[in-house]
Amino acid sequence: MKSKPVHVFAKWRVKEGQLQTVLTLLKEVSEKSTKEAGNLVYKVYQSNADANTILLFEGYADEEAVTRHRESEHFQKLVVEKIVPLLENREVVLATQLTFD
Repeated sequence: MKSKPVHVFAKWRVKEGQLQTVLTLLKEVSEKSTKEAGNLVYKVYQSNADANTILLFEGYADEEAVTRHRESEHFQKLVVEKIVPLLENREVVLATQLTFD
């Protein structure tokens, strides 16, 4: 059975006063993530209703690519060590697209 692409939907609520720091770090994360083998897409959005809410849409070739991304040096150092402490809340959902044949 062929592996299906896996998409990551993340919603981050940034602590007051930390938005610019998070965006600066996220720019580097995005640049490095898009160069990873297995990365299909890495998009960052900002809520129109609340500037401190950031949405990420990421696509990976398969679950192994997601695991490699999460274990990468840039994810660990930038996201886990630097960004996560600046967030009030973080929700992450991994999903596989449904096809209706």
